[in-house]
Formats: sequence, structure tokens, C-alpha cells
Amino acid sequence: MWYRCQRVANLYEAPTGDGLATQAQAGRWLYREPGQPEPNQGERLRVTLAEDDYSGWVDREDWFAIQPTQELYTPPQLNRAAILPRLPLVLSFALQAMGQPHQYLWGGTVEPDFDCSGLVQTAFAQAGIWLPRDAYQQETFVSPIGREILMPGDLVFFGTPQRATHVGIYLGNQQYIHCSGIAQGRNGIGVDSLGDDRGTIGETYAQQWRGAGRVVSSYQPQGI
Repeated sequence: MWYRCQRVANLYEAPTGDGLATQAQAGRWLYREPGQPEPNQGERLRVTLAEDDYSGWVDREDWFAIQPTQELYTPPQLNRAAILPRLPLVLSFALQAMGQPHQYLWGGTVEPDFDCSGLVQTAFAQAGIWLPRDAYQQETFVSPIGREILMPGDLVFFGTPQRATHVGIYLGNQQYIHCSGIAQGRNGIGVDSLGDDRGTIGETYAQQWRGAGRVVSSYQPQGI
């Protein structure tokens, strides 16, 4: 059975604890893991979000704000030609989010507080384009491109040699917008440079550069 969120719901990493995995906006689609009983007071239920195949645990209180529906989730079918005119909406959302009071939130995908991949996913989602949830998943999903052909709306990735741990959206003119934690020198969303004028924070990420990618389609869930 399909369900839809009636309000924002937090999805946690485990049946207990405060570790936030992601958040679900009102209107998001989900399904529950088969064979689970209704949660008792204080218990959590494991669910999977339809748009990105991302799973987590919801509190019993949030579960009662998630309602069953007879509708079926139909993922958007978008190619690069359909995505291109939507990219200004993506950039506008990210810049607007930077302009309001906020801070970095691990697992955050709901305004005003985001993590890096949460900002990227939400900026594209509000333009009708779905990406996977985490930075390393987004890196695998996009089409790899050379740094010399970056265009506004492309994604830039940073991390270790093993995998991406950070992502931003390229704005043009060597600049990208991203959300980073206080350990990297900024608690929230900012614009940094890939060029020679990159400054302290930009230099920190330049040393972790992995590559860039172009969004050429909307994510097609594997779990449905």
C-alpha cells in the first residue's frame, strides 16, 4: 500500500536514537516494509521513500500523519532537454535558501536547514527533478563531465579517493553553492570558488576535489 506525508516527517537512521537520516516534505510518497506491525507508543516504523528509494525509521507520532492512498506513485520521465529549462529554478532555490537564517543539519532536506546533498536534492526536487539522496549516490547517478565544460546546474563533488562525501551546485564563473558544516569553516550555505580566488573554505574543498557531473535524467526508483 502506498502512503503520502501530510506534513514534514523525520526519518531516522535506526529504531532508536537521534541520528537523522533524511526528511520527507509534505506530499512525498512512501511505502512501509512488509510484515511490520503497527508501532506501539514510543516505537518507530521502517519506511522507504518512493522518489529516491531512501529508507529510514519514523516515529509513531509522525506515522499517524502519513496517510494511505489508492493512487500510485509515477516518477517523472525527464531527459536533458526537459531538465535544461528547469535549471534556473534550481539555482534560484539554492540562492534563496542561502539568504534566509539557517544552519547546517545532518540529514536535513527541509527549509531552512540542510546538509550538502539535502540542499542539492531539494533544489532539484522543487523543480520537478529527482536525484538520489546522498552525495556519493548523486555522483554515481549523474553523467561525468570534465571540469572545463561545467555549466550552471552541474554538480561538483568532493571527498576522499574512495567516495564522494560532499556536493555542490555549479553557478558559473568558477563558483558553486553548497551547504557545509562548521568544521569546514561555515555553518550553512555559501558560495565558494574553484578558481585561484577560492579562499580558505574553497581551498579546503579544492584539496578534496573528485569531479563533476551533469544531470541528464530524473531518478527512476528501483523499489517499485
